[in-house]
Amino acid sequence: MEEKIGIIYSTVDGQTKKICDYIVDLLDQKQIKAKLYSIDEFDANINDFSILIIGASIRYGKHNKKITKFISDHRDSLDKIKTGFFSVNLVARKHDKNLPDTNPYLIKFIEHIKWKPDVLDVFAGKLDYKAYPFFDRIMIKLIMKMTKGPTKTDEPIEYTDWNRVEEFSSKVLKY
Repeated sequence: MEEKIGIIYSTVDGQTKKICDYIVDLLDQKQIKAKLYSIDEFDANINDFSILIIGASIRYGKHNKKITKFISDHRDSLDKIKTGFFSVNLVARKHDKNLPDTNPYLIKFIEHIKWKPDVLDVFAGKLDYKAYPFFDRIMIKLIMKMTKGPTKTDEPIEYTDWNRVEEFSSKVLKY
């Protein structure tokens, strides 16, 4: 029987969707089809999938409330299929905070929702001050200053480790 794979994402600035698109491309190269959904558009039945991957970004320390509600509402169904979850945040740019068991946002999220996906990971996002609205730009610069990150950059900095994304995808398929 062919695996039916769904990928649900929540993104603020587009990096989580870019990661999901990359996963879809990786699967496509292996001739494995996956259906990509924004959390805002997901209308499928979870029980129709054999694998479900969920990706969510962080903004101001929190994942999208719709992702949290989705997982809470469907925990029983999620527990019956293979699942992967990944978080995208700029804190993961730091080597001591780029693993599922060292990233404070991911740890807090998983403890809060009381769900254990089969495969769990965290990826660093992208920093692009020019793309942020004024308030977000100021707040993110303040956060970066506090965490010793770059506060002045004219060009976007993409911190995502694409090899890690590929490893995550492989783990979900093998699990």
